[in-house]
Amino acid sequence: MSAGQVSFGRFVADCAAAGRLVVQPRMGFGDLRRMRAGLERTRFAAATTVGTVTIDSYTRVGAHAAARRALAEGTALNGYPIVAYPQETTRALLDGVRDDTFPVQVRHGSSRPESIIRALTAAGLDATEGGPVSYCLPYGRTPLRESVRHWARGCELLAERAPGTAHVESFGGCLLGQLCPPGLLVAISLLEALFFARHGIGSVSLSYAQQTNPDQDAEAVRALRRLAGEFLPAHVDRHVVLYTYMGVFPTTVGGARRLLEASARLAVRAGAQRLIVKTSAEAHRIPTVEENVRALETAAATAEATDTGGPEAPDTGVYAEARALVEAVLDLDVELGRALHAAFRRGLLDVPYCLHPDNAGQSRSWIDDSGWLRWSAVGRMPIRAAAPGDRPAMTSTRLLAALHTVARRYDH
Repeated sequence: MSAGQVSFGRFVADCAAAGRLVVQPRMGFGDLRRMRAGLERTRFAAATTVGTVTIDSYTRVGAHAAARRALAEGTALNGYPIVAYPQETTRALLDGVRDDTFPVQVRHGSSRPESIIRALTAAGLDATEGGPVSYCLPYGRTPLRESVRHWARGCELLAERAPGTAHVESFGGCLLGQLCPPGLLVAISLLEALFFARHGIGSVSLSYAQQTNPDQDAEAVRALRRLAGEFLPAHVDRHVVLYTYMGVFPTTVGGARRLLEASARLAVRAGAQRLIVKTSAEAHRIPTVEENVRALETAAATAEATDTGGPEAPDTGVYAEARALVEAVLDLDVELGRALHAAFRRGLLDVPYCLHPDNAGQSRSWIDDSGWLRWSAVGRMPIRAAAPGDRPAMTSTRLLAALHTVARRYDH
């Protein structure tokens, strides 16, 4: 590692060792002044933070000419067009704000990440996120086989261009944002982290998105940490990142704040080292810099006031379910990319309510009376669903009600 070079994974590890939760926004602007202000305000927030440069929609799908036209015409973009801007522009954006105390991660949403990785490494960055499954199935119709191939190349490119510091975060714990039972989220996150490691990445983070019950979520985060220790090579640096709820968000300021605070408490008690926050504006529009900073500071203050540890979550089988899914995939092929593709083709992995052509679409879930996410149908996955008498039929009315469960709870 050269002098002054930031290691994203090492920074988070050092903060965790000091008992500080790292909090991070999902922030990106096409306008250079707003993006710079967002990074500066994040760095100097009353919290332990890392910076984010979130990419625009054109760049995510490889429409770089459209992104350049938007810049030339002064059209507002919903993120930072890192490929369309010259690398000198991005270096200037980061100059004086990114350093050893403030690493920056590029977040994007692309199933074909190579051009984004070339651009971010050219600007001196080395941390990103996504994955061959998590940035394919929920976001479009790119064939999974192609996404796997592109992500293998992307990881190898990042490892080559940022030797010793390259970091990739799996988005696997956030599939579809909601109504995916924890066992599958944990399994996909771990499998993607393994995929990154096998393609040269020496530092990874494993994600999990807050769901519908804090006890179930705590069990899931602990299962993810345990499985990472069992399956990832010892030399691979790793940490767990929790996302504040990624589904339908509360519409009131108070409801949104209460949900954010709940996620911060969950992160501390379950042992996550980093938290991706959401703001009071999530249900209405893209948040401002000020709203992002307020969310960071609220989460940090809540985490500071929360006792670590606490009672162990009850064992409801999340670890065993996730392990069964992981082992089923690893048994298919020694090459993990082929194994992931085969697992979805055979239905051994099956995301509920996901319409991607490569997803079997036979699994279903529901929220029980205690707020726990349960499987009502598992298709061909090697796990068990609830007994027929215990699971309700998922009508369109029930589905809509389930999607709004968390928002309704925290708003009222």
